[in-house]
Amino acid sequence: MTDVVAQNTMLYLNDYIQHLTFERGLSALTCKSYERDIQLLLTLADKTDLAQVTHLHIRRFIAMLHGRDLGAKSIARALSAWRGFYEYLIQHKGYTQNPVTGLRAPKSAKTLPQALSVDQAVKLVDIPGDDALALRDHAIFELFYSSGLRLSELVNLDIDRLDFTDGTITVTGKGNKTRIVPLGSHAANAIQNWLQQRAIMKDDDKNPQALFITQQGCRITARAVQYRMKTWAIKQGINADVHPHMLRHSFATHVLQ
Repeated sequence: MTDVVAQNTMLYLNDYIQHLTFERGLSALTCKSYERDIQLLLTLADKTDLAQVTHLHIRRFIAMLHGRDLGAKSIARALSAWRGFYEYLIQHKGYTQNPVTGLRAPKSAKTLPQALSVDQAVKLVDIPGDDALALRDHAIFELFYSSGLRLSELVNLDIDRLDFTDGTITVTGKGNKTRIVPLGSHAANAIQNWLQQRAIMKDDDKNPQALFITQQGCRITARAVQYRMKTWAIKQGINADVHPHMLRHSFATHVLQ
């Protein structure tokens, strides 16, 4: 890139930032971000005139940024800034092509949710005690671990949805869709023990069929289940940030294993 071309490019960049600021009304912080990303383009292009940059150049620039461990979101943001700059150059500075059109950043690597080991899961579920809370929590955790229910599905379960003869549960999930899931023997035993205790507890008239209730007789909430799970994890000596989705993912992982 000759000195004259470089000077013109910097003038174009300055004009573009002014355009973003005064015509499009973008904030100073946003304009600074655009400017930084376009400066990155100029650095990558080095001696190549921006008017001569092609799709192949941009692909190489993407690969270079990816090789520097720049995240997919950051690369996507840079591409968006470059694309917008080229559109401006086409409309106002006589450029004829936008080499960024149709190009996208590499997809972010999806990280799998953390799962408990089999030993940790068994330890968490194996709750000692025969008081009301221990029996209820044991039933909740056994059901979670053996069925892979979503948290919302579990707290909204009613007693009449259980079929101990067939060993199944009828669940209403996302989109109000109903499905039948198996009820494991350990979960069934834990639930039956809990139901004996539940029968002598005060009941809330608003939710007489609620499977899992609090000491006040109300249907248990998702937040309460999350809190009880974290509490029991600490008591059971499990060194992990245990939450319902982790136990659900552990179910899926252990089934595959």
